[in-house]
Amino acid sequence: MRNRTWILGFTALGLACGGADGDDGRGSGADGGSLVTTITDGNSGGGDTDGETEGGSGDSGNSGNSGNSGNSGDDGEIKFDIGGVPDVNNSCGGGPGGGGSGLGTDFSYIWVANSPEGTVSKINTQTLLEEGRYLVRADGSGSPSRTSVNLNGDMAVANRSGGVTMIRARLDDCPDPTNTSTGAGDVKAWQDGCIAWHTPFAYSTQRPVAWTQGTFNTGTCRYENTKLWTAGATSSNANIEILLLDGETGVVESMVPTTQSANTYGVYGGAVDGDGNFWGSMLSGQVLFKVNIADMSLQQWSAPSGYGMTVDPQGRPWTCQSQLARFTPATETWDSVSVGSAGGGCMVDANDVLWVAGSGSTVLGVDIDTMAVVQTIPVPGYAKGISIDFEGNVWAVSQGAEAWRVNPVTQQVDTFTGLTSPYTYSDMTGFALSQSGSPAG
Repeated sequence: MRNRTWILGFTALGLACGGADGDDGRGSGADGGSLVTTITDGNSGGGDTDGETEGGSGDSGNSGNSGNSGNSGDDGEIKFDIGGVPDVNNSCGGGPGGGGSGLGTDFSYIWVANSPEGTVSKINTQTLLEEGRYLVRADGSGSPSRTSVNLNGDMAVANRSGGVTMIRARLDDCPDPTNTSTGAGDVKAWQDGCIAWHTPFAYSTQRPVAWTQGTFNTGTCRYENTKLWTAGATSSNANIEILLLDGETGVVESMVPTTQSANTYGVYGGAVDGDGNFWGSMLSGQVLFKVNIADMSLQQWSAPSGYGMTVDPQGRPWTCQSQLARFTPATETWDSVSVGSAGGGCMVDANDVLWVAGSGSTVLGVDIDTMAVVQTIPVPGYAKGISIDFEGNVWAVSQGAEAWRVNPVTQQVDTFTGLTSPYTYSDMTGFALSQSGSPAG
């Protein structure tokens, strides 16, 4: 395992000001069987679904609604030299106790879309309790899927039938904290008091969302000037458009047209590298996109088929389906390996292990350099989505009612249940953003 410099998002790690030791000593896991516990919270979910489910009509218009205004102050970037889970090396003077964002040591969430219900669940990764469930479009028919969490903890979700919604993580940041959900049985009418903005789009397909890092301000203990990438198309045969939104308001700042047909779904997965550049993949392969945030220039390469998509700490995009494929920007070449996955989410942990879903009732750990399978851990059911929390746990999200928290060392599996046919396999915690790296060369 190598040490590397990270820009850390306090949103999910939740370190208070002043610093805290965060190394939990995780390495490679044992080969023993799983230990399973179950925690039930909220209503039971619906039955399993397989593949894309479309629903609802797209919203019209591309103009963003005004959200919370950004904070001002002197900028200062906070970095971490880490091995495993990061330690804090310098403090933030603006928050309680002097740490990043002042979020506290108990602030850690995963955001999962309940696609047919038109909602997103906010689940505490430590207590396994659902602390909020939110409608993400007025008509409830947006079919939300991919979620992305920024380094302040705020979440954005794309509705597959059009429209992007941003939800504040902290009550103190919500426009109306007196009118916000407390869990699955308390879904507020549109719009919940913690929704910062909703930007409608006249797209029939809109899937990826990916935050940029922004710049850390030690005066406000927040990341400022955050942006949000998304992409969509007005029909299955229309050309794909890639967009950059203002993270605080949802206003579209730039739109990059492409000459690539959506071929039904368009850009299927998206992530950023350490410079905030957008990388996007398509379900049936065809094209890997890159948009450079500095000048909004577009690059694209031929690509293999891929379901899940992520960018590793070395700035290399991965697509994850029946084969895992890794793109090296410096050489503009692909490496691939078959691991027996049928296609699902994937994400890299702090130990340079890519965790992959879509392999039956298991999750696979793959070394990102050798591309060899180094761990196989059983889970109670089929997992479609993968995310990593800031304590090093692997989260595997089903398409039924469950999400499983997997400790890769002990192989302990804890079950959250109460979701409604979820369909999320993106950066649900903000961990991937926090450890993103720049491409070499």
